[in-house]
Amino acid sequence: MSGVEFSHKLGLATIRDGQRVELSANEAERAVVAARLDLLGLDRLDAQLTLGRDGDEVRASGRLSAKVTQACVASGEPVPATVDQAIVLLFRPEPHGTPDEELELSEEDCDVIFHDGREIDLGQAVADELSLSLDPYPRSPKAEDALKEAGVLSEAEAGPFAALAALKGK
Repeated sequence: MSGVEFSHKLGLATIRDGQRVELSANEAERAVVAARLDLLGLDRLDAQLTLGRDGDEVRASGRLSAKVTQACVASGEPVPATVDQAIVLLFRPEPHGTPDEELELSEEDCDVIFHDGREIDLGQAVADELSLSLDPYPRSPKAEDALKEAGVLSEAEAGPFAALAALKGK
């Protein structure tokens, strides 16, 4: 889907320590994020962040809130959900090296968003955080019925003790 990305770029030179930033995605931006995250709907996407700066490293901490609608993994029915969580985003300059050089990343580096040395994009980082906070297997109230109808066994029916329970009745 083409459209307006949820982007909020800040030049590194303009970022002040303690700066507060409030982001709120408009309807077009929410539609693009919803399509990217395979959501049935995204009624609200907001973030309130406080920035901290140490050289070229920027730390954004605050709250992410959203109102989403996902598709049930079993029935496809809409499953509404609310996201309200604390977030911490750490932006660092992209590591330099030759294209063939292997870079070692520490465990701490895995939670880092790399930037180009000129600007950071808070909007895209917030949308990425939203994707990580979504339920990977949303289920509607009718999910169990849909799974049974499709012949999927429950954990109790397919677990290691199910065979023993079946033998007990014999």
